[in-house]
Amino acid sequence: MGMKEKLHQLKQKYEGKKMAPAFNALHTFLYTPNETTHSGAHVRGADDLKRTMNTVILALVPCLIFGMFNAGYQQYSAINGFPENFSLFDDFLTWSNFLVGLTTILPLVIVSYGIGLGIEFLFAVIKGHEVEEGYLVTGMLVPLIIPVDTPLWMLAIAVAFGVIIGKEVFGGTGMNILNPALTIRAFLFFAYPTWMSGDKVWVHGAKAGLTQAGSTDAISGETVLGALAQGSSHLSFSVSDMFYGFIPGSVGETSKILILLGALFLIFSKIASWRIIVSGVLGSLAMGLIFNGIVDAGWLPTYSKFYTLMSFPYWQHLLVGGLAFGIVFMATDPVTGSQTNRGKWIYGFLIGFMSVMIRVFNPGYPEGVFLAILLMNVFAPTIDHYVVRGNIKKRLRRLKTATIYPQASDEVDSLKTETA
Repeated sequence: MGMKEKLHQLKQKYEGKKMAPAFNALHTFLYTPNETTHSGAHVRGADDLKRTMNTVILALVPCLIFGMFNAGYQQYSAINGFPENFSLFDDFLTWSNFLVGLTTILPLVIVSYGIGLGIEFLFAVIKGHEVEEGYLVTGMLVPLIIPVDTPLWMLAIAVAFGVIIGKEVFGGTGMNILNPALTIRAFLFFAYPTWMSGDKVWVHGAKAGLTQAGSTDAISGETVLGALAQGSSHLSFSVSDMFYGFIPGSVGETSKILILLGALFLIFSKIASWRIIVSGVLGSLAMGLIFNGIVDAGWLPTYSKFYTLMSFPYWQHLLVGGLAFGIVFMATDPVTGSQTNRGKWIYGFLIGFMSVMIRVFNPGYPEGVFLAILLMNVFAPTIDHYVVRGNIKKRLRRLKTATIYPQASDEVDSLKTETA
C-alpha cells in the first residue's frame, strides 16, 4: 500500500471529524484528489489558488538561492575584504558561500513555514473549514525580507502575531486588509528594532562580532541606504554591484536583475498587475526627481541631514534597499491591493512616491517601502470606492445627455404604452 492510499484511508476515517481538514490538506497537497470532474457543466481553469501561489513561489526561488550565496559572500568579504578582481564563479558562486547561506537562511524558512502553517491548520480544525493555501507565499516572503541573523524565536513570535492578528482575525485568506508578510516585518521592526536596523544585522556574524581570527572586533555590514542616511556620499559599491545584488541587505532584496526577471514572469503569467508595478516605479522616480530638483536648485544646504539622500540620483533608489522587491512581490498582492484598473495606477504610484519620501525624512529607518505598502493597504478600499463612484457619476451624466432613438415603430408604441 502506497503513501497515497494510506492518506486516503486516513481521510475517509476522519471524514466529518475535527481533524478532517488537516488530513484533507496533506492529501491534496501531496497528491491529486481521488474525486475529480471529468464531464458535465463544470468550469475548468488552471489558475486555482494553489497554482497561483506556486507560481509566485517559483518567481521567489531565484532570489532565495541568490541570497544564500550572498550571505556567505558578504561574511567572507567583511572578514577578508572585498576581492579586487571579482570573479563570479571564484568569489561568489562557491560552496563555502552557499553553505553559510544554507545554514543561516534555511532555518528561517523552516520556522516561517512551520509556525505559520501550524497556525493555519489549527484554525482550520477549530473552524471546521479546509486549509487554505494563502500562507504558501507568505511563508516564503518572510525569510526574504528580514536580516540573515534574525533569531529564530523572534521570527516565531512575529509569524504567530502576523498570521493570527493580521489574517485569521479577519476571516483568513482573502479577508485580510494588511499584507501578512509585511505585518510580520512591521512587528519585528517595532518590537525588536536593534535586530532590524543598523550596520550589524545585515551580514552573518556581524552582530556577534565574528572574525576570522576569533577576536571580538565587530564586522561592519552597513547597507547602501544606511551609509546614505549617515551622510556618507562615498559608497563602496558600484551601480553594477547594486543591480546584480553583491551588496548587504535583506536575504531576497539585493539582486535587482532577479527581481526584474521575477516581475516579467509574474506579469507574463498574469499573476501580478503590471499597472501596480509600472506606477510604483514611476512614483519612486517622480519623488526622486523632486528631491534632486530641490538640491540642484540650491534650496537645501549641504550641511542638512537630508542632503545626501536627497542628492542621491533618482533612478538609483530602485537599485538599493527593498523598494523593487516590495513593488514587485508585495504591492501586487491581489487581496490587499486596489482592484480597479485606475485604482491600481493610483495605489502603485503612491507606494513608490511615499517609499522614497520615508527614506529621506526618516533616517532612523531609511527603508520605507514596507511602511508605504502597509499604509496604502489601508487606503486601497477607499481608492477603489472613489474610482467606482467617479465612474458611476460619469455614466449618469452621459445618460442624462443621451438621446434614445427607437429602431422600429413597434418599439415606439411599446415605449408610449410603458410611459403612459
